[in-house]
Order: sequence, then C-alpha cells, then structure tokens
Amino acid sequence: MTIGIGLLGLGTVGAGVAGILATPSGRHPLVGELALRRVAVRDLARPRPVELAAELLTTDPEAVVDDPAVDIVVEVMGGLEPARSLILRAIAAGKPVVTANKAVIARYGEEIAAAAAAQGVYVLIEAAVGGGIPIIEPLKQSLGANRIQRVSGIINGTTNYILSRMAAEGAAYADVLADAQRLGYAEADPAADVQGGDAADKIAILASLAYGGNVPRAAIPTEGIDRLDARDVAYAAQLGYVVKLLAVAQAMPGSPAVPSAQAEQLLDVRVHPTLLPKAHPLAGVNGVNNAILVEGDPVGQVMFYGPGAGAGPTASAVVADILNIAGIRQATGNGTNAPLDPLLAAGSWRPCRLVDSAVTSHRNYVRLRTSDRAGVIGAIGTCFGEAGVSIQSIVQFETQSAGDAEIVVITHEVCEANFRQALAAIEALADVQAVAACLRTL
Repeated sequence: MTIGIGLLGLGTVGAGVAGILATPSGRHPLVGELALRRVAVRDLARPRPVELAAELLTTDPEAVVDDPAVDIVVEVMGGLEPARSLILRAIAAGKPVVTANKAVIARYGEEIAAAAAAQGVYVLIEAAVGGGIPIIEPLKQSLGANRIQRVSGIINGTTNYILSRMAAEGAAYADVLADAQRLGYAEADPAADVQGGDAADKIAILASLAYGGNVPRAAIPTEGIDRLDARDVAYAAQLGYVVKLLAVAQAMPGSPAVPSAQAEQLLDVRVHPTLLPKAHPLAGVNGVNNAILVEGDPVGQVMFYGPGAGAGPTASAVVADILNIAGIRQATGNGTNAPLDPLLAAGSWRPCRLVDSAVTSHRNYVRLRTSDRAGVIGAIGTCFGEAGVSIQSIVQFETQSAGDAEIVVITHEVCEANFRQALAAIEALADVQAVAACLRTL
C-alpha cells in the first residue's frame, strides 16, 4: 500500500528527504512504499538539487496539508510561522506529522501535544535535535527505565566548528566565523547559533523528554560564544581544558526520588561556554560534530555522537520517523486513533520547574585584569575566602602592558550566589581593572 507524503519545504533538508524517497533501492523495504504527493516551495522557478515533476510543486503549503492524497505531513520549512499553524492544521485533519523544527517544538510542544492527543495522531521529531544522531527515541524508550541525572551535550555544529578551530589554530573568533560563513557552516546571520539560541531550543526538548514535563524555553539562561576571547581558549588549553558550548539539563537536589504526576521536578537547564577537562568524553568532539552525554541510574554514562546537521544526517532522521509511522499504519490499518507517542505526552507526566540560577552550584573560570603589584593575588584570594569560595588554582599570566597582569582563577564547585558575592568584592578592589571573562568549568 503506497503512503502519500506531503513535504513542506524543499531546502537543504527537504531536498535530502526527497532524494531518499526517490532512490529506495538498497534501503528499508518500506521506503519503496512512500511516494511524494505534494511539495510546498517558495519559488517554483528556483533551481533545485533534486528533480521533481512540476505538478508536485506548489507555493501554497495549506494545499499540501489538505491534499487527500497526503497521508503523512513532513514539515522541514523551519521558523515559527506558518510552520506551527501548518502542523496544527495537519493534526486537525487527522494526519500524523514529522518535523525537524526545534524552534516550534521547544516553544509550542505542549500545544501540539494536546492537539495530537485529541486527534490520536503521532508527531515525531527525531531530526529536531542532533541531526542524524538518534537521541529522541533512546530518551523516550530505550532509557525510559532510568532516573536521568544529567543530559549534557555539544548540540550546535556551527559553534563547535568555530571553537575547534580557535583551539587548534589560536585564531580569533571573528576570523573563524567569517571562514565558517564562506564554507556554509554558518548562516549569513549567525545569531541563533553563536548566541546559543539554537542549543537552548534543543536542550529544552531533551530536558522535557528526560524529565517528563514541559520545560519553558524562555526561562533557560543562555550565553553564546560571540563574546569569547581567543586568549581564554588558549589559557584553558594551558590549564588542561578545552572550551565548548555546552547545553546542560540536570535534576536538582530536592527533586523527588520517585517520579510521579504530582511531584514537581526541579531542574537546572542552561547553555553557556564551558571548560571541559581534556579527558572528559565530550572534550574530543570537534568540527561540526555533535554529541549528547546522558547520565542515569542504573545505566551510568552513555554518549551519542555523530554529524549534527546537514542534508544527509537530518534527512536520515526525518525519513526514519516517516518509516516509524508507515510501519504503524501497516500494523494498525490506518495509523490514526493510535496512542499518542510518548515524545510529546511528557506534559502529562509531571510538572517541571527551572530553579533560580543563584541556588545552583558550579565550578568557575575567571580571568581578571589587574595591576602587577605585590599582594593582588592575596587580596583576590581573601575576597573568595570571605564569600565561602574555595579556589582550585590561581595563575598569573604575563601581558604586553607594563605594570599590568592577567590572573586566572578556577574555583571548586560553589553556590552561584556565593560566587557572585565574591566577584562583586573583587571588582571593588583598587588593583582589579576588570573581570575580563567568567566561564563555567566541569
């Protein structure tokens, strides 16, 4: 039985999906039973990397959703609107949806879940996080027996490429970003990547899956790499670390040991540049690759690694979701009135709340610009000590300016409120010119 596919978008990922469907030989047998019925594009005259019959193309995305020959709607157009409205329109029509749109799911996942539950259709999003890395299905199924303690990952290929080159070459951020744009690894407007927004969308989704409740995207503290100085990458290397843009979600002390619908799950979810010890599993993830490290009880540590973006990897994940739904349709006869996929049913499990960052605890890297005078390091140490901050290491680096110094401090794990109190006292010291950098450390 042929299953009709409606494709919303024929950009990089959409063309990749169309290419897979057009060449079923050697793939899973179900691929041969999938047929493109309608494809929404912005410009009918634009040259495309995949050749499609003209009658398949339309500039009206609603016509794709409403076409009776379309059994599954695949949304790969990106953006918030009209993507959100089209997903809801497909659900209302009783059609299952596959989407790679992390921005929509991170912000409107709860609304989409409610609509899908009411209609009894599936919404699958494996391609929304990690490109070709299978992480969504493992979190909702394979690791479902675990109490997830922490999910951390490098989930933006653009920033990882930039940081990898800064570390390897000692290059400045702006120079590497320009190269990344020329090579197509970074968009002309790279803000979503370099300011951390893309990674925040993805960790919101992963946290919702891992901890069983809606995680408010707008509440996630987010810091990108756009203000990162190459000297901090160099200093980190000298101290035995690499700098990565890390997205983290972890259960906080005080959360219930046994999950229930009534018990609130307290979470620390954040995105920021982080110093990783060179022996850390994520430290060796370079270039445009992504990796997600999941820590749970009883599984321990498991890591998912691979290409995090691009036509091939992302299209692979999209088609895998299509095949899941196609298999269900074959098994049940039509694939509707099926139980809601647990991916988006998380909101019915238990409420999640992000804690105030002031009560979280972390290790920290601080670079200070100071006068090169006797007693400065002692005064800095006193400020940390009076605030209850224990220092792991403190190193003075030479500068090219006579009479000045740069002092790098790495702390032991400390409550954020205590750390901020110490920084305020240090900034008030006469010999401290500036807190030049402040990064988290694992």
